[in-house]
Formats: sequence, C-alpha cells, structure tokens
Amino acid sequence: MKAIDLRSDTVTQPTPAMREAMARAELGDDVYGEDPTVNALEAAAAARVGKEAALFVPSGTMANQIAIRLHTHHGEVVLASAGAHVLRYEGGAASALSGVQIATIGTGGLFTAADVRAAYVPPSNVHLAPTTLLAAENTHNAAGGRVFPVDALHEAVRAAQDLGLRAHLDGARIFNAEVASGVPAARIAEPFDTVAFCFSKGLGAPVGSVLCGTREAIERARRLRKMLGGGMRQAGVLAAAALHALEHHVERLAEDHAKARRLAEGLVKLGLRVDPEPETNMVMFEVPGDTLAFLRATRARRLLVNPTAPGRYRAVTHLDVSAADVEEALERLEEALAKLRA
Repeated sequence: MKAIDLRSDTVTQPTPAMREAMARAELGDDVYGEDPTVNALEAAAAARVGKEAALFVPSGTMANQIAIRLHTHHGEVVLASAGAHVLRYEGGAASALSGVQIATIGTGGLFTAADVRAAYVPPSNVHLAPTTLLAAENTHNAAGGRVFPVDALHEAVRAAQDLGLRAHLDGARIFNAEVASGVPAARIAEPFDTVAFCFSKGLGAPVGSVLCGTREAIERARRLRKMLGGGMRQAGVLAAAALHALEHHVERLAEDHAKARRLAEGLVKLGLRVDPEPETNMVMFEVPGDTLAFLRATRARRLLVNPTAPGRYRAVTHLDVSAADVEEALERLEEALAKLRA
C-alpha cells in the first residue's frame, strides 16, 4: 500500500527534471560570491517579488530571523499575526538571536491598520518596549493557508510605516497567495522592506529559501547569514533545484489548491467539520474523540496527517499527491473513522 503523506508540502521529492537540473548545475563557492547558479537564482527571485537583491539561505526560519535582526535592536517589539510562524514555529529564535519580543495582533492570520495603531508603543515611553517592526505572513500557515487580502495588507503596512516601523513579509508560500488571488507576488510584496519565501514547500525543491530587499539590506543580511552558520559553498546544486521550481512549479500550485478543495468536500461528506474553507493547499478539519487513536487508525492505513490541537488536524496537498491519491485518502479515512466508531 502506497503511503499518502498529507502532513506538509515540505515532504515533496525532487522531480526527475529537477534532479537533472541539479546534476547539470554550474558551481562555484557561494561564500565568495562565485557560484553562478546561486547568483542566477538570487537575481530571478528578487525580480519575482520586485526587490533589488536576494540572498539564498538554507531555510525559511533563517530568512525570517535574519530579517528580524536587520530591522530591530535588543529590547524592541515585533508585531505579528496571532499564530505567526516567526513566533510559534521558529524555536524561540527571535528572542534568542535578536533579543526582541513578539506581540500578536488580529485573528485568523489577519490584522488591520487599526490593530497596528492600537498595538504600537513609541520609543518615548521608557516604561515599555518600543515597537519597531511589523511582520506579516501570507499565506498564513496556522490559519490554514489563508490568503491576506492585498488591499487590507497594504493598508496595515502603510499604517506601520506612518508610525515609523519597518515591515517584513514572511511569504513562505507567497506563490500560493499569488495563484489563489490572481495578484502578482511583486504586488503583494511591494510595500515591504524585506520579503522571504521558500522553495522547499509548495514549489517542491528539497532545500532553500530567499530573503529579498534592497541591495544594502541584502549585503547586511549576507554578513548575518555567515554569523548564523548559513554560508554554503557549492550551493548551486541546491540553487538549481530552486531555480527549476521557480521557473516550472508556480502555475501548477493551482492543481494543489483544487485537490485541497476536493479533499475538503470529501471530508464534509464524511461528516467532519472543515474550518476554514481552504483557500490554498491546506485543509484544517476536526475529528471528535481521541487524537492518538485517530492517528493510529490513519497511520495503520498509511495515511499521514498532522494534528494541530486535540481533535484538530491539518492536511496539505502538494505535487507528490495526485487527484487519485486524494480519492484514496478519503477512502482510507472513511475506513479509519468506521474503525473508531465501531
């Protein structure tokens, strides 16, 4: 029985064409700035989000944390959405590496200009930590792959800038947002000082993210990457996979979104609650009862999903899950539920 892995879009394997691109990559030492494939990737990535320059890094966490370090000083506050990746899933790095606190605003992965203004603390108040950075996430992982509507997002960023704040976009899945909304990634990222996005999620590369911004910011980021141990040598092997993904795997994200909608539809027919309705490639659903028993029942049928809370689960569609796999997953899930209800 084939395993159907819906835990995350990070589990994808390189396609044959991607492996071929990796094998043919022209290489050099990227720490010296001499890897031509990395250089080509950085130029292409910056152009896709409308920024001057980009830096290839091993992970989205590193990209986000370099951005936080760029824009803040110890003892300051970053505003981020409730459940933000920079707070929940990055190992406490913001406090450990940059000495900042993260205050959350809004609900369901979204916030408003009013939320930003209400949470802002000026540097003149010596009793409180001053607010210096706004970090947005689009799409929003913990909110089920939610797309931040671009007009509301830009209004919130403008409010932050009016207050003197810098703005960073955790766009790990920005191309899911682009495909779902029809708004180009460069338009989404336009008002932000820096934007990060991942190649190792929906785009299907094995490793890597980029941080994009002004040339001056990226030069400073390069030093921080070195400090954090992210300097890579013949990284063109990895950059070739990322470049292939950027060139060939963006438009196909629409297929993942369609598969997520079909999965959600099937879950509802099985009597399960899906919330929110999927906008991109994530499906959040609820199964009342014993979480461990449900996971045992699904894993026994080689169906893998991730729990996010007791009785609540996330399933993510990606390029290694076919439309037929979605139908098979629903059949296996129906069997698992029958077993639990027996």
